Amino acid sequence: MKIAVTYENGQVFQHFGHTEQFKIYEAAEGKVVSARVVETGGSGHGALAGFLRGLGVDTLICGGIGGGARSALAEAGIQLYPGASGSADAQVEALLDGSLAYDATTTTVRGIPADTITRAVTPAAAMTTAADITADWA
Repeated sequence: MKIAVTYENGQVFQHFGHTEQFKIYEAAEGKVVSARVVETGGSGHGALAGFLRGLGVDTLICGGIGGGARSALAEAGIQLYPGASGSADAQVEALLDGSLAYDATTTTVRGIPADTITRAVTPAAAMTTAADITADWA
C-alpha cells in the first residue's frame, strides 16, 4: 500500500489543490516500512491526481478538497480520506489500525471550507436591500 498525505511542517495540509508537498508512506502488513517527502513542483488541483498516480499512490489522506480534484482522484483509482487533520504520521498510523477520523463529506470552494460559506450566508442577510432600508425611513 502506498499512502500520500498533503503535508506541511509535519501536519496534514488543509487544502489539497494548494499543497506544495506530500509525504509518501509505503506500508506492508499494517506497518509503515518507509516514508519520504516529495515536492509537487507547482502542480495544482487536477494535475496532482496524475502526479500521485505516477508515484504509485493508491490512498490519499488530506484536509479540504474540491469536487474537481475528487473526480480526478477517483478516475486515477486513488482511495480518498478527506477531512483529516493533525500529525501526518499519526493519521497514517490511524488509517493502518482502522481508527482514522476523517469526514468523507469535507469539501472546499476556492480553498474555503464549503460548510463555512453556507453558514456565512443567511436568508435574512441575502434579502436586505437598499430599497428595504429606504422604505423604512419614509
